[in-house]
Amino acid sequence: MDLQLAEKPPRRTVSSVNQHVLERLEDRLGRLHARQRLGIEADHEGQVFGQGLNYFHPENWYQSPWIVRTTLKATGLYWRARKNARNVQIRRHEIWFPTLPASFDGFTILHLSDLHVDISQAAMERLVGLLPSVRYDVCVLTGDYRGRTFGPFDAAIAGLERVRAHLSEPVFGVLGNHDTIRMVPALEDMGIRMLLNESEELIGGAERIHLVGIDDAHFYRVDNIEKAVSRVPVSEFSILLSHTPEIYRQAAHAGFDLLLSGHTHGGQLCLPGAIPITLDSVLPRRMGSGAWRYHEMVGYTSVGVGSSIVPVRLNCPPEITLHTLRCGF
Repeated sequence: MDLQLAEKPPRRTVSSVNQHVLERLEDRLGRLHARQRLGIEADHEGQVFGQGLNYFHPENWYQSPWIVRTTLKATGLYWRARKNARNVQIRRHEIWFPTLPASFDGFTILHLSDLHVDISQAAMERLVGLLPSVRYDVCVLTGDYRGRTFGPFDAAIAGLERVRAHLSEPVFGVLGNHDTIRMVPALEDMGIRMLLNESEELIGGAERIHLVGIDDAHFYRVDNIEKAVSRVPVSEFSILLSHTPEIYRQAAHAGFDLLLSGHTHGGQLCLPGAIPITLDSVLPRRMGSGAWRYHEMVGYTSVGVGSSIVPVRLNCPPEITLHTLRCGF
C-alpha cells in the first residue's frame, strides 16, 4: 500500500510567523527560546512533507486513520473502541509526602492531559459534563491540545476554549509534542498560565510549594530543568509538569517531589489486562500509566482525555485525575 500525505503546504519559517505572535513569544520567552522552538517546528514540518524520518511515524501518515479504522472493523472492535473513547472517567489519587507543608494537607490538583480536542469531540463533550462536579484547588494541563503534530491549530484552540470555560482558576499548562509554540499567546489569552521552563509559587497561609513546567522533552527537546528551577529553593516542595514521563531520571535527581505527565495514552489500544501494545516512549512500562515511584519522587502518568490518530480506545479508558496531597508517610 502506498502511504500518502495531505497536500504539501507552504514551508513555514521563523520569518513567516505572524510578526505580532513572534514579538509576543520573544517578549514572553526570550528571543533564543522562541526562535529555537519555531525553527525546530519548521524543520519538523519540512521533514514530514519531504518524507524524511518523521514521515514514517504513524501520526504523520495520511492513511493512518483509515488503517486503524479498517483494522478495528475487521476484528469487530471498532464501535466498542469508539464508545470507549468517549467514556471519560474521574480517577482519584491520594499521595502522601513527608515533606509537604502542613497547610497544603488536602490540597487538590485536577490533572488533564492529551486532550487532542479536534480529534476527540465526543470525549470533550463528556469532559465538559463532568467538570462541574469536580472541586479542586488548581488545574494542570500536561500538553497535546491539537490532533496532528503539524499544520493548523485553530480548531484545537476553539475546542480548548470551550473546555476552559468550565475550568476553575488557576489553570497551568505545558506544551506537548503535538503543540506548536505559536499556540501560547492564544492559550494564555484564555487564562491558561503556560510554564515553559518556568515556575510559579502556590501560597498556602505562611507556607508555599512550587509548580514547575518544562517545554516538550519528547520530540522538540527544548526542556531546561535547570532554568525552570532557578527560583526554587532546594529544600522546598516542588511539582514538575512535563508532557512526557521520559524525563523521570532528570526530575528525580533535580529533587522534585512529584512529576505529573501524560503523552503515552496508556497505550490507547491495549490487550486485555490493560497491557499496552506500544507506549511511543522510552521508559519502563510500569511508568506508562497511573502512579509509580522513582527513588524519592512520586510520578503519575495520565492515560489522557482524548485519543491520537482516531478516537478509539481498547482496555484503556480515558481519564481526568484528581490528585489529593497529604502530609505523612
